[in-house]
Amino acid sequence: MSQDLTRLLHDWRGGDVVSRDELFAQVYDTLRDMAAARLGARRGDRTLQATSLVHEALIRLIGSDVDWQDRAHFYALASLKMRAVLVDEARAHAADKRGAHPVMLTLSQADLQGGQTVGFDVLALHDALQRLSERDPRAARAVEMAYFGGMEQREIACVLEISTPTVERDLRFARAWLSQQLS
Repeated sequence: MSQDLTRLLHDWRGGDVVSRDELFAQVYDTLRDMAAARLGARRGDRTLQATSLVHEALIRLIGSDVDWQDRAHFYALASLKMRAVLVDEARAHAADKRGAHPVMLTLSQADLQGGQTVGFDVLALHDALQRLSERDPRAARAVEMAYFGGMEQREIACVLEISTPTVERDLRFARAWLSQQLS
């Protein structure tokens, strides 16, 4: 399946519209699950649904001039586009003259202890990730791919061209650093 997606990505970048449609049909459910997981803590006045997040991210992906390397690279870029959509939405809410509440985002259901849901203000998380990127760019990219993209550690390792244990260390550091910054 991974090789099939890679082939579809390359065919699409070569101009094959049928490959693009087939690719989106194959990845849509995964992208929607990624978006739903990121939006998990948001309640009530949610204006951005998982489907809308996926559609906006795909529009931004289509408009980008990127030479896809493989499946993992595609999902890494999709996660970055989803993050950008969430940040743009949060900024729009913050600019709302009615004083909208901060947009909350679930970082990772897997990291939660005791089944509690923890939400983070998207803009605060974005700012913290920017600061982390200045301190440790690789760890920041790993966090983006893991939490916004829902990528597995071995996929992150492939994209970043590092070992899986290094990804594990980077994510442990980043989680601790972000936790300290966001508390």
